[in-house]
Amino acid sequence: MNTKACMEIIHSRKSVRAFTGENITQELLDEIVRAGMAAPSAVNMQPWEFVIVRDRAMLDRLGDGLPYAKMLYKASAAVIVCMDPAGAHDKMLEYAVIDASCAAQNILLATEALGLGACWTAAYPRPDRMVYVRRCLSIPEHILPLAVIPIGVPDGADQPKEKYKPEKIHRERW
Repeated sequence: MNTKACMEIIHSRKSVRAFTGENITQELLDEIVRAGMAAPSAVNMQPWEFVIVRDRAMLDRLGDGLPYAKMLYKASAAVIVCMDPAGAHDKMLEYAVIDASCAAQNILLATEALGLGACWTAAYPRPDRMVYVRRCLSIPEHILPLAVIPIGVPDGADQPKEKYKPEKIHRERW
């Protein structure tokens, strides 16, 4: 991939909340999760775990219990990015959160690169949402769900937002 294409993907990434409902293949989902695993992590500990959900009833059940993830009703799949603090550098939750967040961002970018849509919906740090996701998917107690990422074919309604703000940039000193 050339630099221009990479930058176009970064700047065209958007939170997609409207999907066509069209199915996507397991191969594409595997490619997306593989991109997540290519993320950096502190001391290369890779404390992430991923749950891929394609079952329509489970996607709907997740949507029922997550207030900001109603787009799951039309999504083709979801990737739940989880973290294992015991597997993080120095067994620190903070490193697990950072590392799993990097993996989630890679998933969002890979989804955009493949012409699909996705949206980060948080489970962590909300205990009620983490418990709900954990119970739905039988995630072990020591694994923390970070984000539920609905994925599907976008219907075209969602567009990227301009987020560049020069006033947020400080040169050499604050």
